[in-house]
Amino acid sequence: MLLLAAAVALGLGAVGTFGVISYLVSQRTAEIGVRMALGARRADIRLMVLRQGMLLAAAGAAVGMGLALASTRWLEALLYEIQPRDLPTFLAVPAVLLAVVALATWWPASRAARIEPVIALRQE
Repeated sequence: MLLLAAAVALGLGAVGTFGVISYLVSQRTAEIGVRMALGARRADIRLMVLRQGMLLAAAGAAVGMGLALASTRWLEALLYEIQPRDLPTFLAVPAVLLAVVALATWWPASRAARIEPVIALRQE
């Protein structure tokens, strides 16, 4: 049951990240069009959007890790046969979440890279 709940939470996090990044990309359509018109390559646009999504995810992971480390004393009574500060867990969970965020930002990044400059500039 716990694995199912964790999978649902991970899926909701990925969908939420996808929604936020898609919204941010749609808000920057004119900027992306100008960048493309001035000669930015599709790879540069894709990298810009991926960097933006990963920066948000890294900040969230850092805050989450800090809160998780701070709450280990209170959660110690709930843990069974595991130390409260288990290093493999503290390394694996953020790695998995960052990988999911990278996948969730790939589609908006690819969409942003396919924007035609003329169409993007006309939308303003």
